[in-house]
Formats: sequence, C-alpha cells, structure tokens
Amino acid sequence: MTLAWFDWLIVVGYFALSLGVGLTFTRRAGRSTENYFLAGRSVPWWLAGISIVATTFSSDTPLLVTGITARGGIAGNWIWWAFVLSGMLTVFFFARLWKRSGVMTDVEFVAIRYSGRPAHFLRIFRSVYLGLPINAIIGGAVTLGMVKILKITLGIDEWSAVLVCFGVTALYSTLGGFMGVLWTDFFQFLLAMAGSVALSYFAVHSVGGLTGLHSGLVRTYGDAAPSLLTFFPTHEGAYLPLVTLAVFLAVQWWAAVYPGAEPGGGGYVAQRMFASKDEKSSLLAVLLFNILHYTIRPWPWILTALASMVYYAGNATVQADPESGYVRMMADVLPPGWRGLLLAAMLAAYMSTVSTQLNWGASYIVNDLYRPYLKPGQSEKHYVAVSRIASVVIMILSALVALRLGRVTRALDILLSIGAGTGLVFILRWYWWRVNAWSEISAMLAATATSLYLQFGVGPAAFGLSSSGQDAQRFFSYSILITTAVVTVVWLSATFLTAPTETEKLVAFYRHTRPSRRGWGPIAALAPDVKIDAAGWVPLRQWVLGCLTVYLSLFGIGDVLLGSSARGALLIGAALVCGFGILRSLRTPHVDTPSAPLNQSPHG
Repeated sequence: MTLAWFDWLIVVGYFALSLGVGLTFTRRAGRSTENYFLAGRSVPWWLAGISIVATTFSSDTPLLVTGITARGGIAGNWIWWAFVLSGMLTVFFFARLWKRSGVMTDVEFVAIRYSGRPAHFLRIFRSVYLGLPINAIIGGAVTLGMVKILKITLGIDEWSAVLVCFGVTALYSTLGGFMGVLWTDFFQFLLAMAGSVALSYFAVHSVGGLTGLHSGLVRTYGDAAPSLLTFFPTHEGAYLPLVTLAVFLAVQWWAAVYPGAEPGGGGYVAQRMFASKDEKSSLLAVLLFNILHYTIRPWPWILTALASMVYYAGNATVQADPESGYVRMMADVLPPGWRGLLLAAMLAAYMSTVSTQLNWGASYIVNDLYRPYLKPGQSEKHYVAVSRIASVVIMILSALVALRLGRVTRALDILLSIGAGTGLVFILRWYWWRVNAWSEISAMLAATATSLYLQFGVGPAAFGLSSSGQDAQRFFSYSILITTAVVTVVWLSATFLTAPTETEKLVAFYRHTRPSRRGWGPIAALAPDVKIDAAGWVPLRQWVLGCLTVYLSLFGIGDVLLGSSARGALLIGAALVCGFGILRSLRTPHVDTPSAPLNQSPHG
C-alpha cells in the first residue's frame, strides 16, 4: 500500500497527539500509585465507559471478527456475543460492589475477602499469573494483529513491525499513567471507529454495494450463502453447529473467564469501576461499554469481512489466512488520504489496548506482589518507578508471544479454554459466605489441567471428530461442558473439605461491601446493624432489560445495514423501549449506608 505525504501527516499527527497526552499527565501520574493506576478515583462514567470500549477495540479484533465471519458467517460471532449475558450481570449485580470494595485491583479483593496462608498464596499466584502470562498472551495477540497490518500495508518484516509497535506504545503509556490511558483511549476510539466505518463503506462499494455483496456471496458460496447472513446458525451452517450455540448461551457466559468479560467483572473492566467517582458512575460506565461494544462496534468489521469474502474469492492466500482479508482491503480499496486515516486508526486501536494491558498488568505486579510481599514501606515515587519498569517487561513478553502465536484466533481459544469452569466461583464469592481461598485455587488449577488435557492429551479424535469446521466447534463445546463439570465438582469439594474464612474477616467484608443477606445468613446475623440496598428483584429485571436492549439493537442495526430496514427499525424501537425501562429503574432510590473501614494490612 502506497502512502501519500498527507497519509503520513495524519499518522505523524496522531503520534504527536498521543505523546502529548502522555506528557500532559506525567507529573500527575508520578504522585502516587493511586494516581498512576486509578487516576485518583475521580473518573466520570462516560470517560471510563469509552475507555473500556477502546481497550477492547484493538488491532487484532477486526482481524479476529473477519476470521470468524469468513469461516462461519455472521452467526459465528456468537462466540463473543454470548458474553452480553455476563456483561450485563456485571453492570447490575457487581459494579456497585466493586466500587464499594475500595481495592486497587481485582486481585486485591483476595486480601479483603479471605484469610490465612491460602489467601496470601492466592494473591501472589493471581498477581503473577494475570500480570505476566495472561497479559503476555493478550498483548501478543494484539501485537500480532498490528504486525499483520504493518507487514501488508508497509511491507516490513516481523521484527521491525514488533519494534515499531513496542517503541511507540511503551513510550507514551509509561509516562501518563492511567489518566493518560483514559484520554488517549477517548481520542483513539473516535479515530478507530471513524476508520472502521470508512473501510466498511469502501469495501462494500468495491464489490458493487449491498446488491453486489449478496450476489457475490451466492456466486462464491452457492446454496450456503444465505446461512452466512443469518444471525443464528442453521443445521446447514458450515461452521457453528446449534449445539455449540446452546453451550455459549447456557454455559459459557457464566462458566468461562475471558479478559473483559469475566463473570462478575474483573481485570481492566474492574479497574475502570475502581477509578469511577462513585457507585452509580461505575454502573453507568460498564453499561455504556456493553452497549457500544456489542451494538455499534461490530458491524463495520462484519461488513468488511463479508466484502473480503467476495473480493478475494479464489485467492488462496486469503483463504489460508482469512484474518488478513481485513488488512488487504485496507491496502487494495482505500483511496489516498483514507489510507493514512485507517493506518492511524489501527495504530490507535492497538495502542489503546496495549497501554491498558501494560498499566493493568503492572498494577498486579506492584500492588499485589512487589509492595505487600517484596518491598513494603517504600515511597510512592519508588512504586511508580517500579510500575513503569514492570510495564516495559510486560511489553517485551507480549512481543515475544506475538512472534510465536501464528493467528489471532488462537489466543481466544487458549484464554477461553484455560478459564472454563471458573466463572461460578467469581460470581458466588460475592454472594455466598462459604466460598474461601481454596475454592478459587482449586478451580483455577482444575480448569487449567482439565482444559490442557482435553486439548493436547485427548483431542477431537477421542470424540470421533476432526479438527476443522463444525467438528472443531463441537469439540470446543464438549471441552467447555466437561471442564465446567470437573471444575465445579473440584472447587465445591475443596470448599467443604477446608475451613471457612475467619469469621472476623467475613464480618468486616460484609460490613464494607454489603453484598446481600441471601447467602450471608450466618454472617449477617453477626452484623444486624448493617443495612442492605432494598433492591429486591430490581437487578434481575434490569439484567433482562439490559440483555434485550443490546441484542435487539445488535440485530436491528444489522438488519438496517443488510437491507431489511422495516424489521430493523422495529427491533431498534423495541430496544429503545427496553433502554428507557432501565433508565427509569435506575432512578429508584435504594438504601445506601456508608461502608465500614476494613483496616487491612498491606498483606491483607
């Protein structure tokens, strides 16, 4: 792809803006770790919400959606659309609780919820596990996406691409801390969305508009073409069997843990909740994220993916690596000027995700390992300096993973597999007093061991399946079911075979977070003065309305874009009614009493 001088001007201008934002907040970020990791806990809901969307909008996600759509049509995206259910669970059941907890990371939750040596072991283990390998896999996936973009658009080799990505992102993300991340996320999201919409327009136009797209799919895929445009898989679908969709909707959303879609919230989503200025802001931030993430963002990618399937029909290179179809459309159909905007948009998407991964990963290493266990009692400036070093280390690991990963969808498969079955523990630890540190430890170990055994020790052949097409999806669904069953038995057994958390710790946690009297009966009896929010069944109704709002909007917008305007308008209208119901319910006052201090030590 040839870039004109004004294309380069757009790219350079974007770099200058990002660096300027980082420099603006450098002094503020250096004051304390709370400023460096949480922006002083004063972030407005709209900025926090858009920041989460920007973080999940990385350079690899358009490629991931393109690969999914090319293999299974629009319905293939249920592998991540199913997480609407867990996302809305976070909004209405956990956002207020997380903000109330007052912790700096979701790993620090261990220190206020559990007691004894198992709690210390769990906090250390999760800080290292999430801070290094999991962050490296995610960072590697998004870096790989950026590598593919730079290789195809600029024609440079892998190592040069990784070094470019590393240098630019590491420089600005380590300077401005979390507030710098938030504001660059804001501008990066606007730029990335503008670029994605522009590419989808030119991509569809290149195949003859919507009419040409439909006829091109029929010409290329014959009788299978209609199934590529349906929102739900059919028996004749080439990629996603109905049994897999059933597993996604019935089990995966609450059982599997995936960064950004953890049941109960966690990771960088929790970080934004901690940073929000109050409880309602934390709820609205995650609600905004879920609406934008699932209803607005996917369709430009899906349209570009469908166009690439027609434009590159018969192209062996793209068929072997369908993810590259998105990048090749950038190189082949964009006019000058738009090329620079799209390249800057992809860089923005990459940098927004990686900057979060670096800041978030470093928070685990410093807040949950280095400060409490390795070097307690140091100055805030010392911990900020170590945080910046930790960010660079995580970036290097991510670059190494990127060079070995091969394809972006592989990271999704790995993360979903090793997190299968653990979600229920992360939900119930808020709502059942009996869950203890051993519950989490046993669940994580059982999930990793079982998923690895199924993937590498057993394989699809043991079920009479092949490793491609529908068989691969069936094996994935069987693996989720088996792993979830094994993990549930293991962690429940560990819970009842080990001692509960110390009563004093449980009472302090109950007073501080006020989760619910249901599931906390014995502990609630010891704290009769604690008033719990009088929400009743309101959160459940809000959850249902939230899921309906997103799904109706998702399919309504899709219908409008694909030519079914009347049905799309009807679905969007129904979504607006559900959304109004949510806003009305949020005005209902609940009992809200100040939290009791925990007075925890740095070691929890």
